[in-house]
Amino acid sequence: MAEFRRGYGAAPWHLLLLIGCFAVTGWIVLRLAGEPMAGRMLIWFLGAVIAHDLVLFPVYALADRALRAGLGRRDTPSALNHVRVPALAAGLLLLVYLPGILGLGDGVYRAATGLEPRPLLARWLAVSGGLFAVSVVVYALRWRRRSG
Repeated sequence: MAEFRRGYGAAPWHLLLLIGCFAVTGWIVLRLAGEPMAGRMLIWFLGAVIAHDLVLFPVYALADRALRAGLGRRDTPSALNHVRVPALAAGLLLLVYLPGILGLGDGVYRAATGLEPRPLLARWLAVSGGLFAVSVVVYALRWRRRSG
């Protein structure tokens, strides 16, 4: 076992998990290969990978580094996580609702539901503000309990 770990670099369960992930990915690729939109999905996926790895990751890594520098050494992990979690949730919500926020697909929404598109930007801002507010309250309660 130790020799396997030394040669592979991780435990055997890690290799089994990776093989399972590749099997599921291969199954999905085979299922999508016959779809007429497969080429467009592949282009979208590659674009998302490139956008994340070359644009988004450096941006949020720099933001995290700036936040760490701004907080200094005082209680950095806890305070940092109380900013990271709502920021991640707000970012994911923005990613999901960005087409609606930008007004792309209003006609499709109207045709599918028979309703007028709603003001998603205001709702996204309200939910994001609420997430940060809850995080501030939780942090304040934790800080008070620890110091009191």
